[in-house]
Amino acid sequence: MNTKALLEPMGSWAWWRSWFLIFFGCSVMGTGFVLFINPYNFVPGGVYGMGIVLHNLFPSIQVGTFGYMFDIPLMITAMLIFGSQFGTRTVLAALYTPGYMNILTRLVYPTPEAVESLDPSLLLGGRLDLSNDLLLACIIGAVLIGVGLGIVVRQQATTGGTDIVGMLLQKFAGIKFSTGILLADGFVVLSGLVVIGFGVGTDEPSSSGWMLTLYSLITIYTSSRVVAYLLDGASYDKLLFIISDHQEELRKFILDDIERSATYLKGRGMFTNQDRDVIFLVVSRKEVHLVQNKIREIDPKAFVVVTDAYETFGEGFKQFPDKNEIQAQ
Repeated sequence: MNTKALLEPMGSWAWWRSWFLIFFGCSVMGTGFVLFINPYNFVPGGVYGMGIVLHNLFPSIQVGTFGYMFDIPLMITAMLIFGSQFGTRTVLAALYTPGYMNILTRLVYPTPEAVESLDPSLLLGGRLDLSNDLLLACIIGAVLIGVGLGIVVRQQATTGGTDIVGMLLQKFAGIKFSTGILLADGFVVLSGLVVIGFGVGTDEPSSSGWMLTLYSLITIYTSSRVVAYLLDGASYDKLLFIISDHQEELRKFILDDIERSATYLKGRGMFTNQDRDVIFLVVSRKEVHLVQNKIREIDPKAFVVVTDAYETFGEGFKQFPDKNEIQAQ
């Protein structure tokens, strides 16, 4: 049997599927912005958030076009500095998303003047006006952005923007990648507060002012949680450290009842100065209450610490990631 011939179609299908998911994810994210974020002047960080701020200053330029103005210089800089670390998938995703947003914006608004105003009462003929339900609008938009971005990242791509700023700050300023993104997004949100909330540079300050900033923060938090859900799953595993005088009973429960394994760590009590075995155990979130109840049944005087295990690799848990795989952090 020609194994290579069997593998080639499968590899080709995986390649096409990956690219389809990248563009699909970008489309979902762009739809979230156009229908639920841009019309209400939420500023959820990133280059598109900055695009919303600048659109209020220059209404004739669409939000997606501002995305190009930021993304293209950032991508060129990143390719010059990071070279092969900056992939083709990210470049194409970053180029596709602003164009899709511009096209969709023109489709859902009736006139060029409506495209400039982004008046939600004109969106789809007023059929999708959530001006009186801003919390609902920001949550729906955040979920769509998070789902879209999560799909893109699962295909080992990003949409550029503040990710690149974070990479540059990490390299040249010694700032953590996550901190760099937080600083960049924070600057964008504050810009939105100044321009949209307080009306600096515009004719009419928003009547909701600082409330829009709160909605923007809700959008940022919700979308980040959705991305984490898509990348890491619905919940983290739980890590338990157990100190008990009933080690053998606990051992039988762990091995036989929940069919897990654990590790004995050597410890010494500071007060008693006696050597003790500490059970190091990782279980799924749904198993943690079962384990806690059993420990209480076996040894009510046991000392137990439960904490989140954000990444658990190995038999019974997740596979180790590939070398170049993008992680949720």
